Amino acid sequence: MSGGAAAASRTFRRTVRGTGPEKVPSLVAAACTFVGLLDIAAGVFPRFRHSHFHALAEVLPGALGPFAAALALSAGVLLLLLAHGLKRRKRRAWRAAVVLLPAGAVAQFTYRHSIVGVLIAALLLALLLRHRGEFAALPDPRSRWRALANFFLLGTFSLGLGTVIVATHPHKVIGDPSLADYLTHVVYGLFGVEGPLAYTGRTSWTVGYSLGALGMLTALTTVYLAFRPEHPAARLTEDDETRLRALLDRHGARDSLGHFALRRDKGVVFSPSGKAAVTYRVVSGVMLASGDPIGDVEAWPGAIERFMDEARKHSWTPAVMGCSETGGEVWTRETGLDALELGDEAVVDVMDFSLTGRAMRNVRQMVKRIERSGYTTRVRRVRDLDEAELARVQRAAADWRGADNERGFSMALGRIGDPADGDCLIATAHKKDAEAARSTSDRAAAGEGPAEVPGPYGDLKAVLHFVPWGRNGVSLDLMRRDRTADPGMNELLIVAALKAAPELGITRVSLNFAMFRSALARGERLGAGPVLRTWRGLLVFLSRWFQIESLYRFNAKFRPRWEPRFVIFRSTRDLPRIGIAAMRAEGFVTLALPRFVRPA
Repeated sequence: MSGGAAAASRTFRRTVRGTGPEKVPSLVAAACTFVGLLDIAAGVFPRFRHSHFHALAEVLPGALGPFAAALALSAGVLLLLLAHGLKRRKRRAWRAAVVLLPAGAVAQFTYRHSIVGVLIAALLLALLLRHRGEFAALPDPRSRWRALANFFLLGTFSLGLGTVIVATHPHKVIGDPSLADYLTHVVYGLFGVEGPLAYTGRTSWTVGYSLGALGMLTALTTVYLAFRPEHPAARLTEDDETRLRALLDRHGARDSLGHFALRRDKGVVFSPSGKAAVTYRVVSGVMLASGDPIGDVEAWPGAIERFMDEARKHSWTPAVMGCSETGGEVWTRETGLDALELGDEAVVDVMDFSLTGRAMRNVRQMVKRIERSGYTTRVRRVRDLDEAELARVQRAAADWRGADNERGFSMALGRIGDPADGDCLIATAHKKDAEAARSTSDRAAAGEGPAEVPGPYGDLKAVLHFVPWGRNGVSLDLMRRDRTADPGMNELLIVAALKAAPELGITRVSLNFAMFRSALARGERLGAGPVLRTWRGLLVFLSRWFQIESLYRFNAKFRPRWEPRFVIFRSTRDLPRIGIAAMRAEGFVTLALPRFVRPA
């Protein structure tokens, strides 16, 4: 192929990748949702079954009319379950719809002899078959714990819908049952057992079959999820990690977030040449990459194309969190995606850092006050800690975390003290309590050796962990401190790390990422407009939960230079979904099963 033809081919592929999703899956998903809701309404509400609107429902696929309310409920719930998968072009959802539509058409003809309903079902089936190539997405990562989640979620939905079914026949109920009787009847009905309520006419059969259908759906879907093959989430293999470390050795100085690509709960795709890679995690159908691609910039397009191919195969929503300006330019150029400034990374140049001057007075005074209180600091490479001290640091970092889940994704390694991470940096703060100090003094006076410091962490009071950023830089990974320690431990240790940096060959230190930093900074300036002030006020309000303003204020204390970071996305309508997925990945939002049903 000639150079011009190859360039034209690449341009065409980028144009195709930059276009929105196909319309057919969205239309089919909308139709399934609409029909599913009509089916449920037809099976639940007696008045709906005799309304003019129901005349439309009776000719749509799956709507089986008042003579088969249970089947209408079953079809409606199944169509609602399938709609999301069809919108995401999932192959399994397509196969299920192809089976369900003919079954619904046969049922319609059998119960109501509806030729129109059969024709509409056949039309939608033909549409699915005609565009079967659009529904080729592979399954998402999953485990059998999804079956337990399905049991709780669909069981709760069935319980609520069953309560509505029982409550929509108040004039057909015999006697004056209590609320407990209604709930008991629903629970019994889900298990196919007759409950305490009695109805006049054929209503008892309608309610009983409807509740039984909901219970059967819950059971069958749970059994299916429990016994289907597992598709575990992507993980870094030893070979993947070895290849990534080799790329970081050669190109790790380019991006301060590069070393975080070595998190072992990420997947990775390499460029065809193997000279570049993109790491990612899939959260709620969003394929999240973080930072810039790893490796040679010239090979980035190949890795990005592999990333986009993987997203298309699974119908995942592609997104990149926290890439640099250079990375954003390459991503948008190669994929047609869009970019939005997300915030700024605080980078301190060691040679320019000093505690002198009015601007550093608060930090200087805080550090001196803490040092006068008896705190000392040590800054070392991880490989220089002995096993006992490293074990204490690991226990302390885990116990001082303050949350059940580990927070961090784009700027967190997720481990401390791994043998492969010997170049990581640990800054620790120490202070012996009065009793331990007296014991040590007494033993020294008696000519004995130093006493062991009591407690599970010894005299350790705070820990900062940094990961390598090339050969002459480090990036802040985590900050942990004893809650009983004096305030200012983090400031003390950052200053200690910056002072020790020249001896360790470190010339630059990356601190925390400050989301929407420019909006916070501009919004408090004189003359800021009402829109900017309102946006800043909203960010300050959200800071109560997400530390947006506090991280900006903390970073600003050290007079850093600010490096913008961006989020890459396909469409503005994807941003809410990407935001939720990012918060889940970072640990700010947790959608976990109850403690008593979690795997050990």
